[in-house]
Amino acid sequence: MNKVFAFSILFLFLLPVLVSSECTCDEDSEDRNKIEALKYKLVAVASILIAGGIGVSIPFLGKIIPAFHPENNVFFLIKAFAAGVILATGFVHILPDAFESLSSPCLPENPWGDFPFAGLIAMISAIGTMMVDLLATSFYRKANLTKQKPVNSDEEKEGGHVHVHTHSTHGHAHGSVILSSEGSDELDLSRRRVISQVLELGILVHSVIIGVSLGASESPKTIKPLVAALTFHQLFEGMGLGGCITEARFNVKKTAAMAIFFSLTTPIGIAIGFAISTVYSESSPTALIVEGVFNSAAAGILIYMALVDLLAADFMSSKMQDSPKLLMGANVFLLFGAACMSLLAKWA
Repeated sequence: MNKVFAFSILFLFLLPVLVSSECTCDEDSEDRNKIEALKYKLVAVASILIAGGIGVSIPFLGKIIPAFHPENNVFFLIKAFAAGVILATGFVHILPDAFESLSSPCLPENPWGDFPFAGLIAMISAIGTMMVDLLATSFYRKANLTKQKPVNSDEEKEGGHVHVHTHSTHGHAHGSVILSSEGSDELDLSRRRVISQVLELGILVHSVIIGVSLGASESPKTIKPLVAALTFHQLFEGMGLGGCITEARFNVKKTAAMAIFFSLTTPIGIAIGFAISTVYSESSPTALIVEGVFNSAAAGILIYMALVDLLAADFMSSKMQDSPKLLMGANVFLLFGAACMSLLAKWA
């Protein structure tokens, strides 16, 4: 899983090479000013970097502030807010952009105008994410089961598991506990680690694309509203990702690496976009196809992760179900998070 994740990240930063092609569709007229645009880009790099670092770090405050501890109700509310943000990111920000790219008049009518490829790719991506989730969970479950082999009829104890032997009805019952409490905790932890890595991959795909697009733009009017919008965007997404990383309980080195990489991705994307601004064209067929396909895939990943691994997992938990007050608060925070991120779509 780690090798696949690393390869995917490496491929993302090679994307600008693929999209640097000539424009075959007339671009919209813009008020270009390279010097002023550069100032806004530098501001964007600094503000997005800081916001991303703060957002992804907030969930880690549980080690210092008890209110932010994963078992505390406040942490559940923060996760609900962050899940709403990630869900709105997929539905309101990324998926519409994907449809816009893959249905652009700059692309040939056949096949791009004859079929909703963005929706298809998002669906395949969501299904693929589910399969990865399922396979990873199955793998870890089997790994735990091999440590707890069932006992035979002539064995009283094997591999640390107690043999069950009854005579109440002159019969015999043999077996072992399928998963001990320790094994169940290990399985849950392994799954949370898969969730955090897949979620970060989906977020990074989108972050690279919007970073490159902003960095390649030379219009201050286009960049100016994006600075504030993307700053809040990065802050909220960081909170969601930070919550998942916290629950995954990685070692300090890997936790720091994931947090730093998230914080740096969009600023690095902006730097790459600035470097290739002379050859990059957002309306070129190659750029539109690459951006559309990857945005569709990212949308599918984030929508699945938000609904299944973040919302369903918490809202269906016994802790949430047994506390109407917490459940109501989580719903309010979920809607608030989705509303905040949806509102940002007006500018980003």
